[in-house]
Amino acid sequence: MERYSEYKDSEVSWLGVIPKTWDIYRIKNLLLFHQSGAWGEDACDEYGDRVCIRVADFNFEQLAVNSDEYTIRNYMPSQIGKLQLQVGDILIEKSGGGEKSPVGRVVLFDKDFSALYANFIEAIRPNKIVVNRFLGYIFASAYHNGVNRKYFNQTTGIQNLNIASYICEKVGIPSFAEQTIITDYLDHMTGEINRLIIYLQSQVTMLDRYKRELINDAITHGIDKNISLKDSGVDWIGNVPPHWKIIPLRAFLKVVSVKNNPKLPLLSVEREKGVVDRETEGSDSNYNHIPDDLSNYKVVNPGQFVINKMKAWRGSYGVSPYNGIVSPAYYVFNLNFPNPDFFNYAIRSGKYIGFFGRDSYGIRTDQWDFKIEKIKNIPFAVPPVSEQQAIVKYLNKKIPVIESSIDNINNQIEKLKQYRQIVIHDAVTGKVKVKEINKNGN
Repeated sequence: MERYSEYKDSEVSWLGVIPKTWDIYRIKNLLLFHQSGAWGEDACDEYGDRVCIRVADFNFEQLAVNSDEYTIRNYMPSQIGKLQLQVGDILIEKSGGGEKSPVGRVVLFDKDFSALYANFIEAIRPNKIVVNRFLGYIFASAYHNGVNRKYFNQTTGIQNLNIASYICEKVGIPSFAEQTIITDYLDHMTGEINRLIIYLQSQVTMLDRYKRELINDAITHGIDKNISLKDSGVDWIGNVPPHWKIIPLRAFLKVVSVKNNPKLPLLSVEREKGVVDRETEGSDSNYNHIPDDLSNYKVVNPGQFVINKMKAWRGSYGVSPYNGIVSPAYYVFNLNFPNPDFFNYAIRSGKYIGFFGRDSYGIRTDQWDFKIEKIKNIPFAVPPVSEQQAIVKYLNKKIPVIESSIDNINNQIEKLKQYRQIVIHDAVTGKVKVKEINKNGN
């Protein structure tokens, strides 16, 4: 890749040297304005109903707004006039985030419909000095270089980005024509990388589906394909071997609540992984506030069954492999089952998640609460102990192979994401001199 003939020190650590012909601007001097959004009121089918862009609608990978179902909120005329988005506006997440995915990520609004934006978002409208997407790529590079971390205010477990201070950061800006060339190049390169990432993600989805189907089949039909099946009498479970028993889940579970051991590791219960060590295995999207006083948290021992009662309908439960503590809002049970590994494979399979959804209640899905007494209404298909062992042995052989393939593909995806960051950074800081993209994208 070609380099510029001369460079100069930008005196900005994350930028390093920049081409000598580029100018240094503070971001704020590249803007017409920036302002916070508003959440509005509940939609009421009146004139003030508008699409409200939320952080949940951000596609950070593609720096774009993208959603299958946008939220509709109601706004006053004064708010509509003030918060109406234009194509090319930059939207920055200013509140929320977490340690693994801090606030400060950006997208560009490129939709042809009328929309406003929520209160956790700041809208930034560039002036005529800078190409909108070029500035968007600068923000993306700054984010991946951790520049945003210097401007956090965090007092309640929620990160807040001090936008006024953040936009005082200095950046390197070439001529408008060169910005356009760089932006076209990055659109092309990131588009190619994104398409490859999407393909690899589809392979992960297929393998994950195959894994789930393999487990579902084994824990309800067994592994002897020559045996005849009978109707279990339960639609979601379907047919099972005739010698298997259907027993209420409550027969294996006894609720316990041991507290006042705050020095134990903090555990979490997630849909995809079951019971995990929150610090080392926890999801990036877990933003739940952790209180200073953990004495009220419940102790969990290896082999106990734990349910996140607010997310049981999603499958957030499992047998714990760890000793630790969980939120007081979780249920903890002693498990009396001959083969806990079979129980964990089965209960976390797609065959049983629906039962927990059926017996969870609330106004909104994110507030659904699984009622502990409903355990008695959940049927469980139980094979003889020898078959439980054989099924676990079979799955323990098959599943790691599938998961290894998934891990290998995910590693490729992560490397592509890192490469994309390098491509963006090198282009918007002038480390490389890109060529104009022709009509064929070369």
